[in-house]
Amino acid sequence: MSESCNSRHFSWLMKSCFPNPNHKSLIITPQHLHPAVSLTLSSLPDDLLLECLSRVPSSSLPSLSLVCRRWFYLLLSPSFLLLRRQLHLLYPSVFAFSATDSGVFAATLSFSSPDHGPTWKLSLCLPMNTPSHHGIPRLVSIGPRVYIIGRNSMLRYNAWTQHVIAKSPVLFPRKKFASAVVFNKIYVAGGGGSKATSAVEEYDPETDTWRVVSHSQRRRYGCIGAAVDGIFYVIGGLKIGGACGNGGGGVEAHVYASSMDLYDVEARVWLRSRAVPGGGCVVAACAVAGYIYVLASHAVELSFWRFDARRKYDGSGGGEGFGEWCRMKSPPMPTQIRLDGTVRFCCVGVEDKVILVQVVGCIDDLLRRSGRSQRGLKEGLVLVYDSVGGEWSRAADLPEVIRRAACVSVEC
Repeated sequence: MSESCNSRHFSWLMKSCFPNPNHKSLIITPQHLHPAVSLTLSSLPDDLLLECLSRVPSSSLPSLSLVCRRWFYLLLSPSFLLLRRQLHLLYPSVFAFSATDSGVFAATLSFSSPDHGPTWKLSLCLPMNTPSHHGIPRLVSIGPRVYIIGRNSMLRYNAWTQHVIAKSPVLFPRKKFASAVVFNKIYVAGGGGSKATSAVEEYDPETDTWRVVSHSQRRRYGCIGAAVDGIFYVIGGLKIGGACGNGGGGVEAHVYASSMDLYDVEARVWLRSRAVPGGGCVVAACAVAGYIYVLASHAVELSFWRFDARRKYDGSGGGEGFGEWCRMKSPPMPTQIRLDGTVRFCCVGVEDKVILVQVVGCIDDLLRRSGRSQRGLKEGLVLVYDSVGGEWSRAADLPEVIRRAACVSVEC
């Protein structure tokens, strides 16, 4: 990749910015130009060049990133992302990722075409073996970039260019942990590994570095992360305790299925925890428009809850608080879906919608233990909850190639 722009690297899109010399009304004579003036786009300062590039259709962005290093880094800048968002050129989508022994697969569910409804598009298929991502990794996104966080490795996928590169792994290997993005930085907490850790880690995408910023009050395994208004929520899971009394050296797990911890990333303090009313086991959660939506399992039924996560100040200097829990309409699950260990759920917030994806878990092991047949166990059901209208609808199912998927909202 060259250091600066030149005409050899211009695509048809860039060439169209030059006047047609055969058009008389556009002919500029030399005496009208200052000798130091250049007509190339590369002569523009960064702010003006960003204004031009931010208006390019999404389909042309991969070509723009190959023109030169300067354009490549401008397209990765927060300013470019902000400009496209202000111009309403960023479209919300659901990104589903699946890593198997045969390779890595991903698909995108776009909501940019209301006339035809959201449809899945296979966006990635790589014959790569990443064992650390086979255990259903955690996904977070910043604009069009999706960070795939495994037990001891991390990948970054660019939804514009469809490129995958390796990034720095977490400091403490962990699985089934909570993750979320707050102020364009990634936070992870909880999870288990060779050694349980209480460390809360922060990742800076600009420097590709992790650091420990706090220690959680309770060690959780199988927890879910979300973020609203500068607060990192660590929800549900099991609490990992000390060694067992029989001297076996294991860990004793206590169910913390309906509770959540709140970490203020700016003040670096933990706030009062608020549990889901009615108990149950939190199986999915996400943030949408200032609220935390939680799906809880009660063995034979599901309940759907909304927590007002917007900060509220009492006005007297006595501190801040949050809203209350409110029970919402439960998702209309098909009767053939059994609420047992073979089924898990994933919640994704997209604008004012909650996208609920039903995924079959570790089928083979569970079926062998239970003696059940795999017949009827079909994954990929996708339901959409409209937080404004309060109603559920069904979207297109996951592509069949996507198995045991992890999902996240992405702007592209």
